[in-house]
Amino acid sequence: MHPAAKFTAATLLVISVVALAYKKPAQKKVQETVPSTVTALVTTPATTQLVVNKTPAKKIQVAVLLDVSNSMDGLIEQAKLQLWNMVSVLGKAQCNGTNPTVEIALYEYGRTTNSEKQGYVKQINSFTGDLNSVSENLFKLTTDGGDEYCGQVIYTSLNDLKWDGDTSNYKVIFIAGNEDFLQGHLSFTKACTLAKGKGVIVNTIYCGDKMQGIKEHWNLGGECGGGSYTNINANAKLEDIATPYDDHLFALNEQLNKTYIGYGTLGETEYKKQESLDQMNTSANKSAGLKRAYVKSKSNLYDNRNWDLVDAYKADSTVVHKIATNSLPDSLRNKTKKELLQIVNSKKAERSGLQQQIETVNKKRDVFIIEERKKNSNAKTEANLETAIEQLIKQQARRFQLTIE
Repeated sequence: MHPAAKFTAATLLVISVVALAYKKPAQKKVQETVPSTVTALVTTPATTQLVVNKTPAKKIQVAVLLDVSNSMDGLIEQAKLQLWNMVSVLGKAQCNGTNPTVEIALYEYGRTTNSEKQGYVKQINSFTGDLNSVSENLFKLTTDGGDEYCGQVIYTSLNDLKWDGDTSNYKVIFIAGNEDFLQGHLSFTKACTLAKGKGVIVNTIYCGDKMQGIKEHWNLGGECGGGSYTNINANAKLEDIATPYDDHLFALNEQLNKTYIGYGTLGETEYKKQESLDQMNTSANKSAGLKRAYVKSKSNLYDNRNWDLVDAYKADSTVVHKIATNSLPDSLRNKTKKELLQIVNSKKAERSGLQQQIETVNKKRDVFIIEERKKNSNAKTEANLETAIEQLIKQQARRFQLTIE
């Protein structure tokens, strides 16, 4: 072999050994600093990339099961109005600085015109983020009937709904009503076993005297999946404290509505429904209307991408270029794609500003209400559906590393 060749081979051997010696500590250092969410190291000729498995966002799933028998008119009235308080409380939940997504389901039970085979139980809403739909259906509820099968409605909701499989997510049922909890052909223990298997908490809310509720076995249902038993006065009026900030919030809400651009087959109908539900909630209880306005200021809670072009654009930036012209309002059908994009971005910016204003003013309203409650601390307040659900949520959310302001 030529001497030069020997030198080259020896040199290459030394270089290889040195390279290996240098490489091992570097690999060790990288591995030590890789977070637990990293699932792989991908090496390319130019660099080493980290492939990160992002932790999925937290999810909260709530199923509300309402007794619609003849004696429950007061409960239904409270349920219509407490929706926005419940969602606003859930919307304040945070885990590691992020807000979870919220899904609501609604069932009625105790209406004898519903299927006897299904235990007089009916699903009104499956899990959905469409809060307008849930609110609209609550306002449609009426009372009629008398056979209230609590075990059956819990079991049905556990089977029918698509409960998330992640045990770290807050999944909860609120069942409210009266009469004996053990009615029906399906034992509540079967429902409880299923609830525990799915990681779903079941809270029972008896409409009436606490001891009467225990006599009628509602405390037994509260043991399902680590839930609680409580009682309320179904005929109590919900709190409605007037504040100096109310008119300002209502005005901001009206401006907020004008930032929506309806599109598609649902656009016009849903646009009108949004305003109609504002009026219905406010007419029934001003506080409920204001809490609805607050929820509308939270984009993680109030998302209408299926009919509003601004929300659809936030979810998919290419939607403006793909949307059919004839699916737009008449005033926008002659716009070029560039002009339409400018309008959508303008509405998006305007909405963001209004939402921030609503949140700021709402905080001042909350402070005012807290101070007013302190002044009237000796006044007796009766537990109702709104206060019961809020209290239970705040207690149970902590179990799932959720903090609520």
